[in-house]
Amino acid sequence: IPLVAEGRDVLGQAATGTGKTAAFSLPVLQRLEAHRSDRAPVALVLVPTRELAVQVSEAFHRYGKDLGARVLPVYGGAPIVRQLRSLDAGVDVVVATPGRALDLLNRGSLRLDEIATVILDEADEMLDMGFTEDLEAILDATPEQRQTVLFSATMPRRLDALARRHLRDPARITIAREQAAAGS
Repeated sequence: IPLVAEGRDVLGQAATGTGKTAAFSLPVLQRLEAHRSDRAPVALVLVPTRELAVQVSEAFHRYGKDLGARVLPVYGGAPIVRQLRSLDAGVDVVVATPGRALDLLNRGSLRLDEIATVILDEADEMLDMGFTEDLEAILDATPEQRQTVLFSATMPRRLDALARRHLRDPARITIAREQAAAGS
């Protein structure tokens, strides 16, 4: 959390269930202006599945409720009209699957020019699902001076190449899953 909070790019290797969502959402929310009225999002979280998009969005809602944080999950299989309306009304954080994010970006509905932080959660899964080109296009559409946080359970060579291209002097961290005590 401290590395993300200070604005450093982070390359983290962490399994599911290690507290990654809190590790990136709490610092993003800490920097968020309370009851912000700007329409463009300041944070983009990319996730591999709609289920994870919903789960991460719910965490952001829960943690950012008192700030009035406007969080929008966007993913395929949900009515795009509702997502377009929400983007037009204004959001602070977009949690998206890469395909839907790219679709909204290409439509001109998802504005990324004010993005301060991009988080790639379960990045290895997104690459395994064939989202490499989508991720590259989305990252290329964000400001060069953004903070980038990448979490992955594994660090395959192609993920390392993506990290080298898009992260600036990242802090590298490894989070091991806690071992259950014997007899638990």
